[in-house]
Amino acid sequence: MTAEATAAGPAGSASRPTNWAGNVVFRASEVRRPSSLEELRRLVAGSARVRALGTGHSFNDVADSPGDLVALDRMPYVVEIDGGTVGGPGTGGHEIGGGTARVRVGAGVTYARLAADLHARGLALATMASLPHISVAGSVATGTHGSGDGNRSLSAAVRGLELVTADGSLVSLERGDDDFPGAVVALGALGVVTALTLDVVPAFELRQYVREDLPRDAPFGEVMAGGYSVSQFTDWSSTRVWLKRLTELPDGDWHGTRAADGPRHPVPGMPAGSCTAQLGAPGPWHERLPHFRADAPPSGAGDELQSEFAMPRERAAEALAALYAVGEAIRPALQISEVRTVAGDDLWLSPFHGRDSVAVHFTWVKDWDAVLPALRLVEETLAPFDPRPHWGKLFIRRPEPSERFGALVRRYDPEGKFGNDFVRSVIGD
Repeated sequence: MTAEATAAGPAGSASRPTNWAGNVVFRASEVRRPSSLEELRRLVAGSARVRALGTGHSFNDVADSPGDLVALDRMPYVVEIDGGTVGGPGTGGHEIGGGTARVRVGAGVTYARLAADLHARGLALATMASLPHISVAGSVATGTHGSGDGNRSLSAAVRGLELVTADGSLVSLERGDDDFPGAVVALGALGVVTALTLDVVPAFELRQYVREDLPRDAPFGEVMAGGYSVSQFTDWSSTRVWLKRLTELPDGDWHGTRAADGPRHPVPGMPAGSCTAQLGAPGPWHERLPHFRADAPPSGAGDELQSEFAMPRERAAEALAALYAVGEAIRPALQISEVRTVAGDDLWLSPFHGRDSVAVHFTWVKDWDAVLPALRLVEETLAPFDPRPHWGKLFIRRPEPSERFGALVRRYDPEGKFGNDFVRSVIGD
């Protein structure tokens, strides 16, 4: 499942809108930007075909539509706190406890802006993605995630959502409703999400360390349990580890690695000025959990293509060994890979549904002709490990259609107003 690569350039520079990376040119001639809920409802009700567009950080045609594209970035800014008792950081440094406090947030709000607002009120999200610039609704709809043995996806924090359906009606769903597990990671197929209610926790501090030259035989489980959030960055030859910890990293040997002698960018050789603070300096959760600063674009932003696959956590060692075996063959098309762990959830289309997972991300060069054979090789290599693709990134092999999600889509959108080729491939139509 791939979108045709183009030479359109940065988003908005072509005659039609493009995604963030510029590799997808949308079929819609423009992006509609309603400024009120009533305007959005009229727009949806009056459109023959319509899709919601977030911040455009997907690398495939999941958001494409031959009709109207709708962005919610001009809708009223909404961040409403509903107070309650919340848990605190786990004593083992790997979990944040659950609670009843929540925040209702407008779908077009970015995680960067939401995080700053929450922190100012002494609250936090349990996890964040590597890039804080992405919209809440778009991230949730595609199963986006961070890292950490005890951390679930961004979607799993959703406890309620509100959406405009095909006839312009407003529908609200809450955790516990029958349709809820299918409506969170829904690829925009049920309607235009206007607001989400998320679980929140107390604000906390983290320290970020980078360790270099991780030995290939280092125990994977122990390495990934070494912090609240842990990422391995590798070109399948040498590996660095990003540790985000609630406590200081003790002096001495850590799995045969050495401490980085200065800030690092995930892609070797790129300047680290856009990255969040490292070297163990304590800081707020929202300035350490992402790899990139909210007040600066990541170096080389958009000059890349991306793929990602999630496998069962217990098969991580096998899957990684298989990728190391083909590392030399994929390296010419690769900028860097990131390996993370994610706790399972109960959302039907989540890449982490029903299982704790290891997720392997590939940041490719922006050259589809070079990437295509490498991606084919990666998918062939991972096929024995039941890989599930990240819905917002590039993949070729289509997962088996989801019959129950298809039934849900047909009930909410019987005429296919929110459908596109991507959605039809997922539901089997």
